[in-house]
Amino acid sequence: MTEHPEPAADTADTADTDDKALERVIAVRTREFRQAAGLSVGEMAQRVGISKAMLSKIENAQTACSLTTLSRLARGLDVPVTALFRGLDDEREAVFVPAGHGARIVRRGTRVGHEYAQLGSLRGAHKRMDALLVTLTEQSEVFPLFQHAGTELLYMLEGVMVYGHGRSSYTLRPGDALQFDGEAPHGPETLVELPIRFLTVTAFGDSPQH
Repeated sequence: MTEHPEPAADTADTADTDDKALERVIAVRTREFRQAAGLSVGEMAQRVGISKAMLSKIENAQTACSLTTLSRLARGLDVPVTALFRGLDDEREAVFVPAGHGARIVRRGTRVGHEYAQLGSLRGAHKRMDALLVTLTEQSEVFPLFQHAGTELLYMLEGVMVYGHGRSSYTLRPGDALQFDGEAPHGPETLVELPIRFLTVTAFGDSPQH
């Protein structure tokens, strides 16, 4: 007789924990949506086409739902099936940068008195976002132009400048915002009132190109 090894205890425990977490999330979401719709357990069970006892077990995380039951629940609650899993994976990446602690980075503008502080960068499987605090303290006759993939948002905090994007120019003052396609050449054209500080946030889509 061939002996089959028992699964590792920690693997089994982890799987069991994951299953229970899924059941608890479905239980909470089902109850929330039912109550929001103003339905009793009996009314909801009748609408979905399952027994009152089964619905009670679902709302108390005492049973695992089949795909058919989940589909019925979603249809009866008039929500997408994915809404029943909301909150299952709450762990998401976040970046916190205390005031004055942004990492100084070097870019083409550094040599003409531009200071760049990295405020954070998030990278996922299909997207990326970079945020910079830019400070301009010196006049310059030549300004570097930038071109990159993604969409950029520029928000003025201090000073006044003329900012170019493609063939257009914009005079930006504190509180002004400019959003543009990063593929077109862009950058400061005239520094009207120093010092100048602005925040730029660039969002990249799939497979960003630098």
